[in-house]
Amino acid sequence: MNLEFLPPSKSGEYLATKNINLYAKPNSEELATQMAQGRQLKVISSSIIEGSIEICLCEDNYIAWLSVEDLTYLKPAENPYISHAISEAKIADLIPQIIEFTYQAMNTPNYYLWGGTVAPNYDCSGLIQSAFASVGVWIPRDSYQQENFATKIPITELKAGDLIFFGKQRVTHVALYLGDNQYIHSSGKEIGNNGIAINFIKPEFPLDDQVSRNYYAQFWSCGRITQNLT
Repeated sequence: MNLEFLPPSKSGEYLATKNINLYAKPNSEELATQMAQGRQLKVISSSIIEGSIEICLCEDNYIAWLSVEDLTYLKPAENPYISHAISEAKIADLIPQIIEFTYQAMNTPNYYLWGGTVAPNYDCSGLIQSAFASVGVWIPRDSYQQENFATKIPITELKAGDLIFFGKQRVTHVALYLGDNQYIHSSGKEIGNNGIAINFIKPEFPLDDQVSRNYYAQFWSCGRITQNLT
């Protein structure tokens, strides 16, 4: 496959006709994110490096590498992607649907996948981004970006649909608060559940709940999504 086979696009953007893996480096060894069918991208450079080209996803401005072998799964987008502002009140109304998305994801057999943003396997921020995107609210891709994007709130003001961030020297993990001291998240094998599960944010968790203890020790901050990316 060569860029010569990529048809020109009047809009300057391309649409994914299937789910596509995108990588952190041009050698296609480290998954960075996934481009769900129907999402749009822009080609940053047509130069092929180690079999990949650099692209930018339109909805969240995420830059990654696309294997030229997957160019066949792109088609010209008829129109450029245009984001629309969504009010804080509207986002609040959508929270029940966002939470339901995460429950459905949890109830589907899954495991933690670094870079995963497409069902059934997600990483922490991939699950959160996909849950909000399922109702048309786009937020940044990575957990530290989501923490910067969210409106900061104290832990005492947490309500269902808010985000909880964890980390040691920086934010490295994110979860969705469900209410009643519980949050849902996709966590890895080392200190988590190796998939999507529910844990507790305050010290009143079961004595045998080591995962909740692990993340409680790394609590960083809380935030509320009050806007979408525009």
